[in-house]
Amino acid sequence: MGELIEMTVDSIRVHMPTGQHVVILKEKRADRYLPIWIGINEANAIALKITGITPERPITHDLLANILSAVDCSVERVVVTSLANEVFYARIMARVDQRRLEIDSRPSDAIAVAVRVGAGIFVAPDVLDKAGVLPEAEGEHDEPVDEVTEERMAKVRDWVNELNLPDLGGGGAASS
Repeated sequence: MGELIEMTVDSIRVHMPTGQHVVILKEKRADRYLPIWIGINEANAIALKITGITPERPITHDLLANILSAVDCSVERVVVTSLANEVFYARIMARVDQRRLEIDSRPSDAIAVAVRVGAGIFVAPDVLDKAGVLPEAEGEHDEPVDEVTEERMAKVRDWVNELNLPDLGGGGAASS
């Protein structure tokens, strides 16, 4: 799988033409982004935690984090492991005593859990190579990029630019 790449949650956005939500992960040590389509419930779960809003009662992802804690299961990291047929796959890597666990998960649920328990978010390098987006580069490319890759990146950039919701750092939360 290669060395995993650590990411942070950059923002939650809404694709206005469709109303679909997307979580934008950003590479921690570089300017590469990974947009992942997610459901509204997961978008709200991630946004609530990151913006510091505490619901009156625990939502599903809080419940899951509370259960894991109650049984002394520590989440070490979550990993977006693969991308097949435009579907992302993830695993929650956890530990109970000396036993290591790998729990299958949708990336959205894994990220919602990770932000609650302070676990790192990682992506397999081939997933970032396939679906990662670089910001608009000024000047010339350092390396030649074939036309198909350039066209795909341009489409993804245009799509990301159509997304409309404040960055989480600005205090806005995803809304329905």
